[in-house]
Amino acid sequence: MTKRPIVDLCLDLVRDRREVMAGLGLTGLGLAALGPGARTALAETRQSLRLRAAADTIALDPARPATQAASLQGSAAAIRVRRGGELDLLLRNDLAAPLALNVRGIDGAGSAEPLARRAPVAAGAEDTFSVPLRHAGTFLCDGRLLGAAIRPLPLIIEHDNDVAPVDRDEVILIEDWRLRADGTAVAAGSPAGDAVTLYTVNGQVAPQITLMVNQRLRFRFINGCQRSVIALKLEGHEVRVMALDGAPAEPFPARNGALVLAPGGRADVHVDATAPPGSATSILLHDGKEARPIARLVTSGEPKVRAAPLPPAPALPANDLPAQLDLKGALRLELTLAASEAGWVLPANFGTAAAPTFRAKRGRTVVLALTNRGSMATVLHLHGHHFRLLDRLDDGWKPFWLDTLAVEPGQTQRIAFAAEHAGRWLIESTTTDWAAPRLVRWYSVE
Repeated sequence: MTKRPIVDLCLDLVRDRREVMAGLGLTGLGLAALGPGARTALAETRQSLRLRAAADTIALDPARPATQAASLQGSAAAIRVRRGGELDLLLRNDLAAPLALNVRGIDGAGSAEPLARRAPVAAGAEDTFSVPLRHAGTFLCDGRLLGAAIRPLPLIIEHDNDVAPVDRDEVILIEDWRLRADGTAVAAGSPAGDAVTLYTVNGQVAPQITLMVNQRLRFRFINGCQRSVIALKLEGHEVRVMALDGAPAEPFPARNGALVLAPGGRADVHVDATAPPGSATSILLHDGKEARPIARLVTSGEPKVRAAPLPPAPALPANDLPAQLDLKGALRLELTLAASEAGWVLPANFGTAAAPTFRAKRGRTVVLALTNRGSMATVLHLHGHHFRLLDRLDDGWKPFWLDTLAVEPGQTQRIAFAAEHAGRWLIESTTTDWAAPRLVRWYSVE
């Protein structure tokens, strides 16, 4: 794997913009594309979900005792709901400290916005709020905003009738750990010292994933790491990217079968199992320091699923993100991603009495120039809206949407989004150093 800056790898995952159809959100599909009866049925749909934040244990290393690690506990290892209507979410906090839950990737969920709209859930207390299920995709219930050492929980919103069918749909949640010799975990935001770094896949160390010949899988990769930007490579398999950060993309092949994800980032991909029976390859993870196998892909000797691989799938149904962004009339601002920058505060010290980073009129395009003056890559997570990554000359954008971006030291990246959702929204910034604090600001759409 390359030794270039890991964020630069991300930009290599798409071909030149002129070679890729701008299919992400350009068709304006969504509720507007459905008939009146279908829209009414979706609007009336309500689903419910109970989550419990509680102490838990996980076996990470057979040479060490089981590790204490709190988790968000639902009805399954990954929550699956249907698109349409709203999700009524009840959260009970059985931890000893307050908890703020971020449902990462759900645009416009104003009533659920942590800190800026909804107070943390006190220890021993419960809270209920709703999130809209307008868009299908891969999302994440994340309770680590206030620094809690709690495992996140994937949230999958499924299409009613997926236009890109697959044989299997697998969530791949990757987490990072810093373990002491006695098996205890070092909390992010604290010095790791000589702790050992481990990565897990769905809570397991180096699991085996069995494939069948000519089977098509939809892997939903989630970087659940707390500080690490990671590059993933599926040895011996072609990887076709279908969505990024929960937003459909015009399908494209990942260069050299590699994906780069910032903490909290997601990528939905199609993989066709074309290797001969008995073949075994690895999913490799590179965190900027070294490459390591984190899972094995083994092709079964069972009969083929079909005689030949499926043809490439069409794009997933588009979300109702805008077809165009008005860059000429945009509100333009500069934002420095650094702990010493005025305005960034610890989440525990956050309050909307302080002035917002900016105010934008609803419907206006906002362009943010993100500058990293630090010595390590820094990750920005924008709440409330997805954004486009602008080209270097600011004359266009990459053909995908994101809600999270890593910026290398000394670099400036520009992003643009349409401020469509009124309310108060957080901006998070975290340096890719285990001991670095998570910092927040907020912005207002009026």
